[in-house]
Amino acid sequence: MNRRDFMAATAAAGLAAATGPVARASEADPGASKAPEVRVQSSVRPVVIASANGQTRRNGGPKSCVEMAYDKMMAGEDVLDALIAGVTIVELDPADTSVGYGGLPNADGVVQLDASVMHGPKKRAGGVGALEGVRTAAAVAKAVMDHTDHHLIVGKDAQVFARNMGFPIEADLNTERSRGLWLEWKRRTDPLRYLDPNRREKAMGDVMMAMVAEGLVDENHIYGTINCNGVNARGEICGVTTTSGLAWKIPGRLGDSPILGAGLYVDGEIGAAGSTGRGEANLFSLASMLIVEEMRRGKHPKDAGMEACRRIQRNTIEQRLLNDRGLPNFNINFYVVNARGEHAGVALYSRNGQYAVCDAKGGRLESVEPLLEGNA
Repeated sequence: MNRRDFMAATAAAGLAAATGPVARASEADPGASKAPEVRVQSSVRPVVIASANGQTRRNGGPKSCVEMAYDKMMAGEDVLDALIAGVTIVELDPADTSVGYGGLPNADGVVQLDASVMHGPKKRAGGVGALEGVRTAAAVAKAVMDHTDHHLIVGKDAQVFARNMGFPIEADLNTERSRGLWLEWKRRTDPLRYLDPNRREKAMGDVMMAMVAEGLVDENHIYGTINCNGVNARGEICGVTTTSGLAWKIPGRLGDSPILGAGLYVDGEIGAAGSTGRGEANLFSLASMLIVEEMRRGKHPKDAGMEACRRIQRNTIEQRLLNDRGLPNFNINFYVVNARGEHAGVALYSRNGQYAVCDAKGGRLESVEPLLEGNA
């Protein structure tokens, strides 16, 4: 073989290798379907992950959030559309007091919802904060992404935007249960109204913990949220976080959920991270973005999430936020997936905590890895 023939053969072989595995109609069968070529990255394991309510809540239907999202994603739907279809199950479930319809209201008895979405391939995002009267905050956040040049719309104007986009507006998103719990909270806290701020804060915290101990409030719903992230066979990554926020919050309070980099962060080339728990601690560290940046440096999702937990622990120095061991007296959870489909759930404390996963093995709960022993 002369030099020219050798170079031609080498170039042809290199082109064939670079093309990689591509699904196409068989050349041996002229009658085969001419479906569009779809490049699949064989190193990616498609998966959807979420906070535990992404598997435990079904709103009377046959599928959980992660199962619905995974099935739609694997059927070829856009990853973000699939994830929103999943979290909508939880948003509409009146039994889940941490998200959407029936979420625990603010101090005035009004349910205010926050949500954010991020689309890795499109490098676009949207969010809403303190949204009233619309059960499906995640879908409104996507409308912000799709129909505006903005990332965040809040308050009464978020409702006006939703109405203009065709979402039905309701006068009240409380259920009988959520309103009853708010009335019980008001009954217990009214005698404390004229205490000095420090005594009042401690007293209100004691009331909350008493309601948890009595089984009235799920401790995971004090800072209630669902985060759901997914990666498909092409390595396309998206994420969504939606919540009714901190129970009995100051009206208008925004936590981390609608804030990009805090309640949710997605980089289409690296991975996604989202959270549940004390939003103020997450906001101070922009921990979800920190996690994605740690994965960019090569860390596994678990190790990246642990770095965020350590950062939060170091930043927690106010006495009112520390327990008798000198550790944070609150919890925060992160749900992390990278572009290969590797995933993890981590937290400051676990107390047998779990997170939702759905992949080729089906929907299930897996254990959350804690940074600290015991509980908050």
